[in-house]
Amino acid sequence: MLKKYTTDFLAYCKVADFSAKSIESLATSLREFTAYAASMRIDSPADITYGHLSDFVADFNEPSIHKKKARVWCLHQFFHFLTVTGHVKDNIALGLPYPKIEKTVPYFLTIEEFNRLIKFFWRKADSTNGLRNLVMILMLGLLGLRTGTLIALDVEHIDYEAGLAWIKEKGRRQRQIVLPELLTDLLEIYIDRLHLANGPLFLSTRKKRISPRNLQDIFRTAADSLGIDKCLHARLFRHTAATHLNKVAGTTITQAVLGHERRHNTLKYAHLNPDQYAVYMQRHPFMREVQP
Repeated sequence: MLKKYTTDFLAYCKVADFSAKSIESLATSLREFTAYAASMRIDSPADITYGHLSDFVADFNEPSIHKKKARVWCLHQFFHFLTVTGHVKDNIALGLPYPKIEKTVPYFLTIEEFNRLIKFFWRKADSTNGLRNLVMILMLGLLGLRTGTLIALDVEHIDYEAGLAWIKEKGRRQRQIVLPELLTDLLEIYIDRLHLANGPLFLSTRKKRISPRNLQDIFRTAADSLGIDKCLHARLFRHTAATHLNKVAGTTITQAVLGHERRHNTLKYAHLNPDQYAVYMQRHPFMREVQP
């Protein structure tokens, strides 16, 4: 049975500091691979052939293209582990190609739609929760933050006097981002209302860190009230930020603001002129057109 090997591999992944989401993805793919191996009466890694791997990736349980991609990555990692630990001679999984995923044109909000959303939340900003919602929408739509990044923000991560925020990205990366003046002003008011020096920046009505479900409920209420027929979610706001930033700032600054994790892009950001970055924040399309 392969269970002993997969268990050892997942334990290794934890020691090797794989992220929790990566380990969860690997565990899912390995459960499927173990089921496939059992159906083929495979008891040892040495009995596995390239044909087995190819058949599992392509056909077992009719996987989607995204699941195929996850399986290839999992097998690359698993067989690397088996090779290093001496259970197999070669990493036969390296020959498995990643499936090509057709790129689609992302949805995004028009300036008019985003302005309507801002005005909707601005009218409700008298309460602390209303102001919280306004700040979150602006951070999503102006900076393109991911859901996890937004939710993970703490009060101490914000320096509204310097106009900076320290954020946690995918892959446990941390980086600093410049805040538009509109956001720094609102954050100062919001944090002052919280009466907190540290801890979660965005709290639910139960005084706990806000959850993705809370965020989705806020989006749904706004979309229903305004009659916006697009499904509002953090990814849509990220696409919106990317689309409109690129119009006024160009690709390099847009990639820096969004924090894309590809190495060759990240190296370019390291030498980004801070003055150019600040000028971009003043030129942001929503900074000019939003007049709540």
